[in-house]
Amino acid sequence: MTQVAFTTLGCKVNQFETEVIEGLFKQRGYEIVPFSGKADVYVINTCSVTHLGEKKSRQLIRRATRINPEATIVVTGCYAQIAPDKVEAISGVDVIVGTQDRQQIVDLVEDAITNNLQVKAVDNIMNADQFEDIPLFHIPGRTRAFLKIQEGCTNFCTYCIIPFARGPLRSRPIGSVVAEAEKMVAAGFQEIVLTGIHLGAYGRDGVNNLELTDAIKAILNVNGLMRLRLGSLESIEISNSLIALMHSDKRLCPHLHLPLQSGNDQILLRMNRHYTTSEFKQLIDGIRKQVDDIAISTDIIVGFPGETRVMFEESLVFIEKMQFARIHIFPYSKRAGTPAAGYPEQVAEHEKKYRAHQLQLLADKAAEIFNNRFIGQCVDVLFEGEHSGVIDGLAGNYIRVYASGDHSMHGQLHRVRLERVYKDGLWGHITN
Repeated sequence: MTQVAFTTLGCKVNQFETEVIEGLFKQRGYEIVPFSGKADVYVINTCSVTHLGEKKSRQLIRRATRINPEATIVVTGCYAQIAPDKVEAISGVDVIVGTQDRQQIVDLVEDAITNNLQVKAVDNIMNADQFEDIPLFHIPGRTRAFLKIQEGCTNFCTYCIIPFARGPLRSRPIGSVVAEAEKMVAAGFQEIVLTGIHLGAYGRDGVNNLELTDAIKAILNVNGLMRLRLGSLESIEISNSLIALMHSDKRLCPHLHLPLQSGNDQILLRMNRHYTTSEFKQLIDGIRKQVDDIAISTDIIVGFPGETRVMFEESLVFIEKMQFARIHIFPYSKRAGTPAAGYPEQVAEHEKKYRAHQLQLLADKAAEIFNNRFIGQCVDVLFEGEHSGVIDGLAGNYIRVYASGDHSMHGQLHRVRLERVYKDGLWGHITN
């Protein structure tokens, strides 16, 4: 049996897409093996959000060629879409597939093997007009299932290459969304995570006049669904109907990831973000009044071109006021082909590191304050890991919870009384 190995860089969308591609190979009789071992085919699903992501992509390609020089090397994902010629020039690469037409990937691999040639299947993504609806043939061995329902982005933030890697907005048909959710629930998943490149834009491409809440309601109607979590959303796309649904249906996790990116209005304008800090705060204040104990997590870019030390310190003050549950920090990375790459007043690397460190101190403090609010309360936790008699998992509001237990509890929801701070989360006692 021909063996194929996979590795993935980047976001949850990429993880989902790798699982879809795994299913296509498995359906054709391939055996899936670990990427660290010898395989006949290696598939690298790449990331192009930062230069580091592209560097890691190249490293993984070269690692595969070292493990088995005779193997067929397949490169797909954002880096393959953005820079196919650069990928083609890497020694050992046999098949290049962008972010579209991946339903053909097995045929392309077998064509390359049979005819001993290099295959490059990368079309102009800006011409894509349909969601590539590939069924999930392979159920991944994880506790949470990712379900991609949207593709493409048209925000064109000045620092971001993703609109050029993913193309225009495309939404998954609602029938397909429900069918995949039913499949995941039937496979025993206790939580489904909705993902998309621009998730809040679901339906905006004119598919049956739908919006994100329509997809959410349809999934919540699936029999047996225990928990539904939303991926990253833009704050300006949070509707009153979405918040009302989160308030009324406790299966919809009280957690929103809303990228702020900067706490300074001048920088937000330079980034082409479509809100001010006051608008962002007003929205979050309103959400917290309607959804008890909701966790708001965010992304922040430090060292964006033109961000002075004073601006950064003002941003810190605003971020602290927002009382985020979790903050993901990204030092600004130049991306060729984006407006910000040519902006003057680029911030020095050592200054970016300093700012990232300062923000990390604030992030750690904010997470601790948020977590401590829940000591003494009982929450439902989906356990997903075990080590030396300690299991860990996530509460609905994304707090990492630890407890005594074993591997048999993997993938199960349990009621836990939270007792004390432990590592990056809280320690609890299982009550059921």
